[in-house]
Amino acid sequence: MATKNSPGGTAPSPNRSSKPASNIVVRMLLGLVGVAAGLCVVGALVLAFMLAMAYPNLPALDSLTDYRPKIPLRIFSADNVLLGEFGEERRNLMRIKDIPEIMKKAVLAIEDDRFYEHGGVDYVGIIRAAVHNATGGGARQGASTITQQVARNFFLSSEQTLKRKIYEVLLAWKIEQNLSKDQILEVYMNQIYLGQRAYGFSSAAQIYFGKNLRDVTVAEAAMLAGLPKAPSAYNPVVNPKRAKARQQYILLRMHQLGYISDAQYSQAQQEELKVKTDSSEFGVHAEYVAEMARQLVYEQFKEETYTRGLSVFTTITKADQDAAYLALRRGVMEYEKRHGYRGPESYMQIPAAKEEADDAIEVELAEHADSDDIVAAVVTEASPKSVRAVLSSGEDITITGPGLTFAANLLSDKAPPAKRVKRGAVIRVIQEGRNWSITQIPEVQSAFVSANTDDGAIRSLVGGFDYNLNKFNHVTQAWRQPGSSFKPFIYSASLEKGLSPATIINDAPISFDAGQTGGQAWEPKNYENKYDGPMTMRKGLTKSKNMISIRILQKIGAKYGQEYTTRFGFDAERNPPYLTLALGAGAVTPLQMAGAYSVFANGGYKVNPYLIARITDADGKVLSQVKPEKAGDPANRVIDERNAFLIDSMLKDVVKYGTAAKAMALKRTDLAGKTGTTNDSLDAWFAGYQPKLVGIAWIGYDQPKNLGNRETGGGLALPIWMGYMQKVLKDVPMIERPVPDGLIQVAGEYYYAENPPGSGVKSLGVGDRAPTEEEKTKDEVKNELF
Repeated sequence: MATKNSPGGTAPSPNRSSKPASNIVVRMLLGLVGVAAGLCVVGALVLAFMLAMAYPNLPALDSLTDYRPKIPLRIFSADNVLLGEFGEERRNLMRIKDIPEIMKKAVLAIEDDRFYEHGGVDYVGIIRAAVHNATGGGARQGASTITQQVARNFFLSSEQTLKRKIYEVLLAWKIEQNLSKDQILEVYMNQIYLGQRAYGFSSAAQIYFGKNLRDVTVAEAAMLAGLPKAPSAYNPVVNPKRAKARQQYILLRMHQLGYISDAQYSQAQQEELKVKTDSSEFGVHAEYVAEMARQLVYEQFKEETYTRGLSVFTTITKADQDAAYLALRRGVMEYEKRHGYRGPESYMQIPAAKEEADDAIEVELAEHADSDDIVAAVVTEASPKSVRAVLSSGEDITITGPGLTFAANLLSDKAPPAKRVKRGAVIRVIQEGRNWSITQIPEVQSAFVSANTDDGAIRSLVGGFDYNLNKFNHVTQAWRQPGSSFKPFIYSASLEKGLSPATIINDAPISFDAGQTGGQAWEPKNYENKYDGPMTMRKGLTKSKNMISIRILQKIGAKYGQEYTTRFGFDAERNPPYLTLALGAGAVTPLQMAGAYSVFANGGYKVNPYLIARITDADGKVLSQVKPEKAGDPANRVIDERNAFLIDSMLKDVVKYGTAAKAMALKRTDLAGKTGTTNDSLDAWFAGYQPKLVGIAWIGYDQPKNLGNRETGGGLALPIWMGYMQKVLKDVPMIERPVPDGLIQVAGEYYYAENPPGSGVKSLGVGDRAPTEEEKTKDEVKNELF
């Protein structure tokens, strides 16, 4: 037996001692793997159990499968121009088939390019994002799919927790099982918030670019597609630089994915986008119309008004509304020019450092909202010959020459310090052509309304100078004295009491005791206290003579006159039965006047002005449609056709020869109307019409005060009416009104057949005191009455 030291013995293995240790390591590793596997199995079983328990408790998908988003109330013109929107969420539901391909591709390129390949959760995207984020390859990437975003937006909060993420995944799977890919994408593209109160891409296209989603370019689509990630950060209105950078990245992705060609990519990169800086702007200034329509709809639909997707189609037309808005603004600004500059709106201290100055000016101008083309500016330098100022846009402007005329008196060193135009003054400017001029926001208010005389459909309505500065609708809410514009209704009443246009009436001073006026003793006067003695009733209306109207009402009785005027739509309680009614001392609204004057225009029928033609729901179903009262329907007749014809003929004379003779500049023979100026020139009116179209213009202060001793309805309101009619009656044929049966013509004047010359009331007050020579005047133009 060999010993361990003998040469022939077997040598010991050098690894024999480490083998047990190796086996232990292997066994430990196998044990760990087994434990891990066991834990995985247990985890999987637990997860499966949790999913099995959670899945049935997931919310129902009714809000998706029967998708009915909150859609705001929309107000449209008769020619389908959007006038206004009301609702927390500005949304325009658009079906997937109507969404342009380029918009879909832009969204998929940045949000989920594997959308049509995954089952709700993109595992490839998760791995890709994890690798990207782990290696620090630029900005962090997310892996939420569009389906997951839909789940989150509809059913979950935005908290970052494991539980919320698990529910998001589960919901994504459930959504994919119940909705097609196109349905999911449709919901996403209509529901997602995109800033500026815009929900969905269709609404965003209108708000940011002022166009239909079908019309967006590749560049615009890429800009819109960048909004979902962070609407405030990538908003092209608020953060144009960041929005541009994201748009360029999206264009790159679209190009890399083959969604756009090389040529499209190059063109889109260079395209200059025209972003609407004022997202509340609409295609026409009809703010008073939109608010009036909103109130009317709310009365019927209550809170559903703002979420049901109602579309309200008004009777307004864009051409009429534009013409009315511009005519009113021009008329008011002309008045402002005649009454002097009141001085800067406020003053500020401008810091010496330019950067600080720019910031301070921007903050100050934010407090002075623009009024359309009348914009605020801060003066940086001022002298009698030149003013430099900064606009809210940061643009520096220089005002010289005629642009300084309006404010010349306050540019002088002798001007009161509290009103002087100097460095730091906040002023208003307006650009006329290439030149700037100093102007001011008017304090005076105005209103204009026009309507079809056949059925009362309102074609234009401007309730004030600027809705954003004064929301009071003067067309419907301002109860003002109509002055001489009320006289035709008294004249109309007299025709039914035996008077005729040929009746001789004495234009001479007259006085009354308190019992006849409802107040105190009264000695009415003509304009400028001038009198012409006996004249025909027709001439009395043409020259707007106060004494003529008063004698007429005295003859027929104030009570009868009051009752008679109610057939035109006036309120009896607002027009008391006193002789002052002859001078329009009651109260009316411009809208009432439009309906009333339509009676003379359409041959004697009462039509009620109306604004809303129809209302439809989100699916286009008609919920309400107006059936207006129309001229020609015997049930709507309120005065004799002959009466309407005679008043119409006299109102035509007012335009041809009287206080509205300026209107002859329109070169039409079918215009009729009446000026009106109240006592102390508190209100100025012109109410007039063409046979198919009535228009009412008013101007005055909200807190009534004198408009100016020389200001009249013919000088203030008539130009507004003319500015409107000049545009809307262009190329409209003139209408010659036929003489109705039952009238006879003798010596150029018309009479009721049953009341020929020599019968009826021949004269009024002719035996009374005649005016003195000093009281007489032959100046027909100056007789614009109170």
